[in-house]
Amino acid sequence: MQILNREQLIDILYGCAILGTGGGGELSEGINYIDEALALGKTFKLISADEVPAGELVCTPYILGAISPLTDTEERAYANLPRTGKHSILAAYDRALEYMGKESIYGTICCELGGANTAVSFYLAAMFDGYIIDADPAGRAVPEITHSTYYLNNLPAAPIITANEFGECFICENVMDDLRAETVVRALAKISRNDIAAIDHILPIEQMKDAVIHGTISKALKLGRAMREANNSNENTINVIAEQGNGFVAFEGIVSEFEFKTLEGFTIGEVMLAGTGEFSGNSYKITVKNENMAAFLNKEVHVTIPDLICCLNTQAGTPITNPNYEIGMPVSVIILPAPVEFTTPKGLSIFGPNYAGVKSDYRPAINS
Repeated sequence: MQILNREQLIDILYGCAILGTGGGGELSEGINYIDEALALGKTFKLISADEVPAGELVCTPYILGAISPLTDTEERAYANLPRTGKHSILAAYDRALEYMGKESIYGTICCELGGANTAVSFYLAAMFDGYIIDADPAGRAVPEITHSTYYLNNLPAAPIITANEFGECFICENVMDDLRAETVVRALAKISRNDIAAIDHILPIEQMKDAVIHGTISKALKLGRAMREANNSNENTINVIAEQGNGFVAFEGIVSEFEFKTLEGFTIGEVMLAGTGEFSGNSYKITVKNENMAAFLNKEVHVTIPDLICCLNTQAGTPITNPNYEIGMPVSVIILPAPVEFTTPKGLSIFGPNYAGVKSDYRPAINS
């Protein structure tokens, strides 16, 4: 077991934001979760899945919704609803214990790697004096519940306990699989100001252990630490991150245009880059569905999911989350290898080029 200090926790969140490929929530929100728990004297305890005692229950908490802001019209639709002032993930956890007839749950497994959603899982574990499991079912951030090794291993998501900021709680029973769970919880998010907390896969560790990607939190810690140390020592942070993540720098340029909108509970958009330096005279387009889905070099397909298309602010040496771009922003695109679990035929069938709207077979990205 490892007790994580604040520096390590922030490194993890930055590493998760890099691996989140633009999604996974805002870093500032994630850091607020961490600091709130630390201010209350809570402890963040990281353990491997193999260290969890047999028979103990673990769960997966997360926040689901679009990552772009609501319009004024959309905000007015919720103006007369009461706010509880309580984190909805805590309300979901309390209701989950009541529903399960349990006094506590042993630990949490984050649903994905991202600046906010990883922190939500950490926060909940710390608040109930539980453990953070060094694993997740995605190895990155993903748009849908279906995009997980839970789905690939046919693990049941239900019961799914959800709560929103208005004090409303929804319990979803007998949900057939993660494909249906995505539809149901996404619908609940859409009527909850595009923001709903959920806890699912409340199962004994024996069922979870072989259905997750192990060591992903430790991987994020190493990546975030490498980023911080490179920035502090004025190294080429972009190259350091690419090397630490076993990837490569695919493009460098400035933002020439971008567009984002919320559609069916997702943030949809694209970012256009005009090449600089060795990439001068070239263009790069990245398409987005919460996360970065596909990249096009001079209008030709260059990279698609499940490979990781990671965008960083070249000057700041920090990850960029969608939709936080500005015209003229210097951007470096780093490609990191896909989790092998998603390169199988079943994995590609749910999270491959076709999902990104690209009508071609998956080809792992290579440094050309």
